[in-house]
Amino acid sequence: MTTTLYAQPYDITAQGFYFDTTDEFDEKAAKLVNSSGDPVEEFEIQFIDGEQIDCELANAININQGNFRDFLPCIEAWQDWQKILVIIAVGECGYDFDPDVEPDHHGIDIYYVRSMQELAEQFVDEGLFGDIPESLQFYIDYDAIARDLSVEYSETVIAGENLIYRAS
Repeated sequence: MTTTLYAQPYDITAQGFYFDTTDEFDEKAAKLVNSSGDPVEEFEIQFIDGEQIDCELANAININQGNFRDFLPCIEAWQDWQKILVIIAVGECGYDFDPDVEPDHHGIDIYYVRSMQELAEQFVDEGLFGDIPESLQFYIDYDAIARDLSVEYSETVIAGENLIYRAS
């Protein structure tokens, strides 16, 4: 799916334009003038159409005239899991958007579960708390474990999917 952006001039006497590539932006921006015939140089960049995850990435990095040239190649090159890592790192954890840094270098652990309780159950099943005899498994307080996990883990929704993550 093609991603469409809109360049809204800060000059209110100029008309903005839609674009899909940096070359298209450069071409249209070079021709744009305001009502006095002066060239327009500054634009607000808006995400108009594309994949939901790409829209969320644009929001997370606060897409603008200074970073959309990095954004467009990234959405083509990165897989969804990489976009999710950057959305969490930049949008949730406060990292800077740097397209030259591999998304998995941010130290974010992601769990594709619906709730902290489900994460607690997963950790118990995986043996994170050691071997638990079958006779005691019915007495495990998953709610208490989930509350404890919420100290280090956070929940978010990205592209309609509930995720739990931990930033190290």
